[in-house]
Amino acid sequence: MLQVCLNGRRGPGESAAVPAVPEALAEAAAAAVAAGAGDVHVHPRTPCGSDTLSPRVLAETLTAIRAVVDVPVGVTTGAWAEPDPVRRLARVRSWTVLPDHASVNWHEPGAESLAAALLDRGVAVEAVLCSGTDGPARFLRSAWAPRVRRVVAAVRDPSPVRAEETARALLAALARSPHARPVLLHGVDGSAWPVLRLARRLGLGTRIGLEDTLLLPDGTPAASNARLVAAALAEPAAAPLPA
Repeated sequence: MLQVCLNGRRGPGESAAVPAVPEALAEAAAAAVAAGAGDVHVHPRTPCGSDTLSPRVLAETLTAIRAVVDVPVGVTTGAWAEPDPVRRLARVRSWTVLPDHASVNWHEPGAESLAAALLDRGVAVEAVLCSGTDGPARFLRSAWAPRVRRVVAAVRDPSPVRAEETARALLAALARSPHARPVLLHGVDGSAWPVLRLARRLGLGTRIGLEDTLLLPDGTPAASNARLVAAALAEPAAAPLPA
């Protein structure tokens, strides 16, 4: 499975290609799905460009994207969009239009209560387990682990040199879980392409988009999410390691 991550927390100051308003997000999603993406991850934005869990903005964004694609659409619930765990829960409970899935960063305060609230509303959960955090350890102890749709193994180390080592360490930690869940493995910035190749070689789901990288594999700026998706599908898997 290849997911497209349309915008993340990036703004137009980083690249004019990053979509923000619902119409631009819908256009980007449609092009990325036409290029081969099978799932969409989006950060709804306020008019001033900040990530938000606002039910109004979420409804506008999801409605616009669903009008042009027929694949699952998920959203972030990152603490940066609403730092207070109690208010974050209230926001999720006030959503009037529901995403197909929502990502929960397991290292953030209130992650398990948030996952419970989402599942109670019928929203599938992506458990985001980031390298360099206690998220994986907390997830292994969680009673909610068997109920998540998939684990998003996020390699936050941007170094292309350390990318595969970090990814393998993260996957090894997850392998200790007694609850096998589908894994989506991805990196960011310098690690985005090396980790994507590794995920393909291991037969894991992965993702690509302007949230994770602004560059194509050859180092040139990506003009769109669709160009990144097309490049990901054309990218060969990582070469096998020496015996």
